[in-house]
Amino acid sequence: MLILGLDVGSTTCKYILLNEEGRIIDKAYERHNTRQAEKVHEFLERLEKEHGFKAGRDRVYITGSGGGTIGEFIGARFVQEVVAVATAVEKLHPEVRFVSEIGGEDMKTIFFNGEGDKKTRQVFMQSACAGGTGSFIEKAARKLGIPPEELSRMGYAGYQIHKVSSKCGIFAEADVNTLVKAGVPKEEIIASLFEAVVYQNLAVLTKGNTPRPYVLLLGGPNLFFRGLQEAWRHHLKKLWEERNVPLPEGKEPEELIIVPENALYYAALGCAFTALAEPKENGLYKGKDKLRWWIEEGQHEQKKKEGRKGLWKTKEELESFRKIYEPQVFAYRNRKPYEGEIKEVVIGCDFGSTTAKAVCINRNKEILFSVYTLSKGNPIEDAKYLFRKIKERIGDAKVLGLGVTGYGKDLLKDILGADVAIVETVAHATAGLHFFPDADCICDVGGVDVKIILIRNRAVVDFRLNSQCSSGNGAFLQGVAERFGIPLEEIAERAFKAQAMPELTMGCGVFLQSDIVNQQRKGWNADEILAALCWVLPQNVWIYAGNITNFQNVGRKIILQGGTHRNLAVVKAQVDFLRSKIPNAEVVVHPYSGEAGAIGAALIALENYERTGETSFRGFETIENLEYKTTTSEDTVCKWCPVECKRTFIDVKLPGGKGRPWSKVPLPEGWVRIIVNNACPKGLVEDKNELKVVKEEMEKMKEKFPSVAQFVQREAFNTRVEV
Repeated sequence: MLILGLDVGSTTCKYILLNEEGRIIDKAYERHNTRQAEKVHEFLERLEKEHGFKAGRDRVYITGSGGGTIGEFIGARFVQEVVAVATAVEKLHPEVRFVSEIGGEDMKTIFFNGEGDKKTRQVFMQSACAGGTGSFIEKAARKLGIPPEELSRMGYAGYQIHKVSSKCGIFAEADVNTLVKAGVPKEEIIASLFEAVVYQNLAVLTKGNTPRPYVLLLGGPNLFFRGLQEAWRHHLKKLWEERNVPLPEGKEPEELIIVPENALYYAALGCAFTALAEPKENGLYKGKDKLRWWIEEGQHEQKKKEGRKGLWKTKEELESFRKIYEPQVFAYRNRKPYEGEIKEVVIGCDFGSTTAKAVCINRNKEILFSVYTLSKGNPIEDAKYLFRKIKERIGDAKVLGLGVTGYGKDLLKDILGADVAIVETVAHATAGLHFFPDADCICDVGGVDVKIILIRNRAVVDFRLNSQCSSGNGAFLQGVAERFGIPLEEIAERAFKAQAMPELTMGCGVFLQSDIVNQQRKGWNADEILAALCWVLPQNVWIYAGNITNFQNVGRKIILQGGTHRNLAVVKAQVDFLRSKIPNAEVVVHPYSGEAGAIGAALIALENYERTGETSFRGFETIENLEYKTTTSEDTVCKWCPVECKRTFIDVKLPGGKGRPWSKVPLPEGWVRIIVNNACPKGLVEDKNELKVVKEEMEKMKEKFPSVAQFVQREAFNTRVEV
């Protein structure tokens, strides 16, 4: 008789096969890419063929988020996940007193107290939010362009740690964006993420209890990420010292923290061990026929009852949509290069959270050249790449001006010698109105933010901006697709393949993520979930993020901008949603949807040149040879108020730099300092001497350009009586 322990998780499936004596015969750990039932069926086929796993003789025990439904079809007995893990730990590691298991989208901690029959378990779980889990780390790594094999080798010890929210994945994403914008090295960001994960476990999931040795670390992230293990060892050692926790004699703290070889399989092992302890008639394998029926027929019938139609009703409707919008969405593919001679250019750059864009225009406002690239996780390196490409294209042409916008504009303005640093809403409105002067509304959906700009008579009258929650933006959609193993450029076609899709909840990205996991458990596949995400995106953009309640105020002509609108399925969902609210709506995709912000920056830089006739641009050679270093330490902490922002100093070697020899972090002549991660303007000042200089400059400006109120006050109360 063989015993199979199955763990059907949110991102992976695992199995352990034992013989009657409890010896491991086989095991496997594989991603299911939302096809949980299909992966289990594949496992069963393999086990029947290679090990003679037989219905009516052998036994199956199952656990995990997808275990309940699948278990019914194969005769498996379901074991609650925490019970399964605890069972395996008690059998294999009776000395362990604390367990942390981190999975793809959930976390759990287990405390063991007492001995023998009086041994008790105390369990705390986090499953509503993916913050602090494996997908949380992997998503940030993808954003930073770090491949999985490099991520597994990255460390924690010795790196400067920055504040990253650990309780909420959405706020953590915002914190990572801030660090990227500040030019913090990716190694420090990843180390800070490891810190956040351990902090979430020790400060929140322990509920005030003290983890005592021995400690067992389970799950893929704890096994695969070297830096996460280092963070655990650092914090547990520190915690035991602070709380005077007695340690086993002759043992170093590092020896008391165990990461077992089978850390991935403890839930599956627990299922198998439970089977060994129960009557042999429990969990008898019924074969895989009913599971095959569910995969081929049953789940589709269930989907028809619970879901909705796909993104299109008829093929004719889809073809009609494609005919109109494919040329707009994919205009960048068919764009012919500018063939005229390039003598002068104005450059506009948009340093966004996920991409960096640059556009060159001439005095006639013709677009000569554009560059669009995924961010490399460092705004200065992004800038070097963009200007290298521009130089290759324009050669010795004269640069008349430079405008910058996006998350990186404040950091890069002085470094690049930009003439103007433009707020994103202004840049996008300028670009939209340049191509569509009669626009009533511009909707920009970027990587991590959403902008809705309302326009009347070519003037912005109102705008809505959402940059805290990622549920309505491109990065969320891209992150889900990447977890399913689907490339960015294939999302739309995969979504259009879905003939039905699940109902997803509009609103918070945390709950939307949980909703996706729940739909996977019901059998919805990746194509169908992506279609549902595209369908719900406009609701999140307009209602949740934009807080638009009266769509009559939006107007009739709506321009879609931002890189997310390079996705045809998203545009289909946007068009259908807007026409359901505004029947006569004219929805148009900007011909340079991804580069719109950069175009706006270039147009405003051109206006500046026409007015001043000069530019501050530092030149291609200076940018290519930029030297810089970042510092975040106790010496960079702002002391002007109790908040004590942990600022970052970005020091760049530039001609004419005055240096700061008097600083706590001294800077020699020929270097300039840019201060970021400060919460208020005071944070831009290092000490009292510099504050005194700033105040003196402000007083000079007030004397030179007094406000009207001050002028009236001075003149009114300065009356002279003539005798």
